[in-house]
Amino acid sequence: MSTGAQDDKRDQINFVSVDSAPKKFAGMISVWRAPATLVVFTAIAVVLMLAVNSPAGSGLFPNRDLVFSPYEGNHSVAIRIFLASFFIAFGLFCSGNMIARICFAADMVITYLTICVLLDLANITAHRWLGISYSLHFSAITSGLIGFAVYSFKLLQRGFMPARIPVEHRPVKMTRAIVRLLVTVAIAAIVSIRVGGMELEVVRALRAWTLLGGIGPGVFLFLPVLFGQLYLLAVWDVIKTKTPDFRPPISVIVPAHNEQYIIRDTIRAMDKAAAHYRGEVHILIMNNNSTDDTEQIATETLASCAAAQGRVINVPTPGKSNALNAGLDAVETEFFVRVDADTLIGEDNFTRAMPFFKDPSVGVVGGVPVPPGGALFDRARLLEVLVKHGFYSVAMGAVNGVVGIPGMFVVMRTEHPRYLGGFVEGMNGEDTDLSLRIGELGFHSVVDPRLRYVSEVPASYRHMREQRMRWFRSVYHISSRCRDLIYSGNRSLRGKVILPYMLVNSARRAMLVPLVVFGGLECVFAFNPHSPIVWQSVVAVTTGAPAVVAVVASLLNGVPRGIVALPEYLLFRVMRAYFTLESMLSILVDESAEDLERATRYDLRKSGSIRVA
Repeated sequence: MSTGAQDDKRDQINFVSVDSAPKKFAGMISVWRAPATLVVFTAIAVVLMLAVNSPAGSGLFPNRDLVFSPYEGNHSVAIRIFLASFFIAFGLFCSGNMIARICFAADMVITYLTICVLLDLANITAHRWLGISYSLHFSAITSGLIGFAVYSFKLLQRGFMPARIPVEHRPVKMTRAIVRLLVTVAIAAIVSIRVGGMELEVVRALRAWTLLGGIGPGVFLFLPVLFGQLYLLAVWDVIKTKTPDFRPPISVIVPAHNEQYIIRDTIRAMDKAAAHYRGEVHILIMNNNSTDDTEQIATETLASCAAAQGRVINVPTPGKSNALNAGLDAVETEFFVRVDADTLIGEDNFTRAMPFFKDPSVGVVGGVPVPPGGALFDRARLLEVLVKHGFYSVAMGAVNGVVGIPGMFVVMRTEHPRYLGGFVEGMNGEDTDLSLRIGELGFHSVVDPRLRYVSEVPASYRHMREQRMRWFRSVYHISSRCRDLIYSGNRSLRGKVILPYMLVNSARRAMLVPLVVFGGLECVFAFNPHSPIVWQSVVAVTTGAPAVVAVVASLLNGVPRGIVALPEYLLFRVMRAYFTLESMLSILVDESAEDLERATRYDLRKSGSIRVA
């Protein structure tokens, strides 16, 4: 079946499921909720900027922002006004009753401005007693990071989130990972500083464009250089440690809900992979409450397989996790592969993945999904997966820092998910939750960039919106459920660094579209005539750094054709940021805030199934 025909059939299917908005934690929101939020945000921002730029306001805030300390220099964006405006607008339009929303907005604004006042007082003290003061650039960067953190953790604190569970952490030797991280960070910093200080024409041009809001071109290079080194180290590990032959019996779990349009192709692809593998392959199609011909087509196709064996198991209870857990209960082999029903695995996928498990320290193996091509978002999605899965995820493997491997194709030891209670039900991100906790048991997660498979990409805006709202909520669901890693005394890289970074990065992405709007306001109305050119800063932040990383990821993965899709990818990132905002607006908030940090062991679930969020 052609890609276009598949897309046409897919668009006729109602893809919304119980996972689209878990009833305890999120609600379905109107497509007008985000535009209304942006309109109110714009109105609040204009009022605040007019007030700060009035004669009385400019006397109190000479830096044209909610800053009263005598900082040196100028800034590109009035970041504190931006964040305060966003907090108010977001609080008013998020999901929950009116009192809960007002309390949420007030909590964010008061907490954020209190921290900013303390930052300004510290600067005044340093200026008065030591004769030095921070630069306004430093203040803006710090204020921005603080704002992202306040938003993330307040949403985690006030949102209805999955219950905290005890996460078993088994310490492993991290000497090599720490040394690698310190050395690569040092090299990236040296390269960035040296390049930033060069008096080259291109560097002067980038500096004149107030790259990254005036930070300078050196910062532009830091992430690509850092992760580029880690990527090469991870690839070296893959090449060095992989053994040539290991073919144990494996089971393949395929959760399927109304997949008649593609399930035949999915099974045939697995049969070809089984023939290449030359080991026992048992396919379990978990028919999850389908109302179409999925069961009949799957049964017929399995009967015609040449190399694999399989059967259809009916799971009447809706929800992907229910299907996955039923499959996990049915597995009789030491290893199993989870494959989504809309994923066409490569012929060599089993053969390439299984040898990693000769190493007893390996617990999870995944690869890089690629789009089928030809549909509306496929070219942009290609660059997205090369950056996220083919670059960042691979690189994090060099320091044993992989958090999640997507469930589209992932291989595990059967004993691990059974020991951990199986796939969690009732929340988003069940795949990442499980691979993260297996990693905390002390087992290594491997992402092989050469292990590639074709995974369907939504062909319509509506389907893409539904998918991304699920995906982006999962960051908070996982962080809440596994916050034991963040607040416990365990020295977990994932808990102390990576999960907080993911939360802050999610906040940054949710605020990207409002930031573009805000930058446009400052540029058009010239609220701060002494600042660098604002539109250049906004362009640099939204397109510059992502473009560099996308080019690097394409070249390292041997897919230079991906660079051609760079304009589409940059536009897709803006749409993705808009979906992030919608996803965050769908999270239900409560009137009271949970004390995340002081939660003790008696707060953790001691009884009942660990599978239920």
